Amino acid sequence: MLAKKLVTAQKRGETRALCLGLGMVACSMMMYFFIGITVVPFYTKSVWTTETVCKVLKADIKDEVPCPNGEGSEDEDIFPYPCLQVWVNLTTSGQEVMLYQTEDTLERNPKCSYVPGKSENSKEVKARIETIASNFKKYQTFPCYYDPGGTQTNVILSRLYPPKGLIFAFLWPTLMFTGGCLIIFLVKISQYVSVLSAWQ
Repeated sequence: MLAKKLVTAQKRGETRALCLGLGMVACSMMMYFFIGITVVPFYTKSVWTTETVCKVLKADIKDEVPCPNGEGSEDEDIFPYPCLQVWVNLTTSGQEVMLYQTEDTLERNPKCSYVPGKSENSKEVKARIETIASNFKKYQTFPCYYDPGGTQTNVILSRLYPPKGLIFAFLWPTLMFTGGCLIIFLVKISQYVSVLSAWQ
């Protein structure tokens, strides 16, 4: 009677562990799919792949331009902000090109090097842009990214999805997938050992 109860409890534990392993594998596959349709396209679409050194030539704040708070926003959600233009000299080619914060900055407003995010306080935005301009004037040389293919003549300060960020994005689903496969493997080994012991 006691042996039968132990066998039943063992089978329940194996079933739960097997369900846990299968659930972890399924969740990791969903995470892989989500990363594949969101992060990977932005990474592959970026042409600014080579790092170089940029030297600031000038950092000027131009007239204010309208900034939408988000895509599809109404006119009342648009506020003006100072347009910062930073021109740098590429050490690799010696060209004078315009610097943008990220790939997204160029798409949102190609006239300005920095585009603020959602903000209702225009004074804070203005102060932030003035601080950024002063930092560029203070730190003349810094790393930046350019397009080695020459399709884009401008440069960016930082990539939205660098290779390290892509590796980190795939790290957690990979660990979950490995853990789920390990649990399933251990359950199958336990079942095999139990059947082998029963035959002996």
